[in-house]
Amino acid sequence: INVLLFLYPNVTNANAKWIQNGITIAGENEQGNAMNQLSDSYGLYVDDDQTVYIADCANNRIVEWKCGATTGRVVVGGNGKGNRSDQLYCPTDVAIDKERNSLIICDYQHETVVRWSRQNGKNGETIISNVRCYGLTMNDDRFLSIVDYDKHEVKRVRMRENQETVVADGNRCGNRLD
Repeated sequence: INVLLFLYPNVTNANAKWIQNGITIAGENEQGNAMNQLSDSYGLYVDDDQTVYIADCANNRIVEWKCGATTGRVVVGGNGKGNRSDQLYCPTDVAIDKERNSLIICDYQHETVVRWSRQNGKNGETIISNVRCYGLTMNDDRFLSIVDYDKHEVKRVRMRENQETVVADGNRCGNRLD
């Protein structure tokens, strides 16, 4: 069963306390493609209103779940996998760019990071190519950190200048720190 548990929205707070029992907020039913189901969901983002955005990989979509909702709503993709600008192919993570009011999405199988407007965006815009993005996050200074699965590295991109810097490099697959 593909279940997503919501435990605490701000784990960076030094005074955060974990609750002992989580509550299911999305995907309570069996794995599938209905609006109350998820399939191979990997990453999520919780916005300031406690709305949860879920990268639903096998369904090629980003699903929005409002606090207390019993079903989600597709906000990006959901048009099957493919190469059109309105399609995703296994999204693995999602974040919000507050300055541009857009979703930033790891489009894993397309090997891109795309930006999608939160204001009725119908098409995505590729902002980074040739990256097998598996995870991402954006800080308040608009530095985007991206996990590149194939290259075993973490890249940091300053969105205003589109400058890319490798901040953690595995050099090769392995567990050594050199």
